Amino acid sequence: MIPPVPKPARADARRNRDKLLRAARAAFTAGDDKVSLEAVAREAGVGIGTLYRHFPDRVALAEAVYAAELDALTDSAEAHLSALPPAAALRAFMDRYVQFVQAKRGMVAALRAGSASGRITTRERVTAALAMLLEAGARDGSLRSDVCAEDVGVMLFGIVLGGPAVADGDARRTARLLDLLMDALGPRD
Repeated sequence: MIPPVPKPARADARRNRDKLLRAARAAFTAGDDKVSLEAVAREAGVGIGTLYRHFPDRVALAEAVYAAELDALTDSAEAHLSALPPAAALRAFMDRYVQFVQAKRGMVAALRAGSASGRITTRERVTAALAMLLEAGARDGSLRSDVCAEDVGVMLFGIVLGGPAVADGDARRTARLLDLLMDALGPRD
């Protein structure tokens, strides 16, 4: 038996979902790990029942916000590459990645649950975006050709989460560390 094709969401349901995601993104970005679902619904201008129809719990809401942000991040790699030379596109992507991570402070607990469940596949998607940028840079000679995207992802992750730069909000230090990484990725004589 063929399962029925799900009906597309009504326009008002899509609008409500989008409003909930915007309100949740703002609440999670504020850095409070105890985001009130009632406050998210109120900020979105909908009732709590509407929130629960779209997102059965805090984890589902955090995952939906995260997924939308991850889509925007990974899509930005191609956009940067179409507007900038490969090395500059890679650096712009790194800056975007830092912003992406900084905006997740209030989502940590919920995201850990999603990551443990295997529903969140950040590493694979970021690595694929990095690979595209690195390959373009290797083709035009602006980046090394012997660099593995996965290794660059680990270094980028280490800069963003392994040190105090992002946690302390030290944008200059983060920029210096990203510049050092870019220097390491430049072509060798």
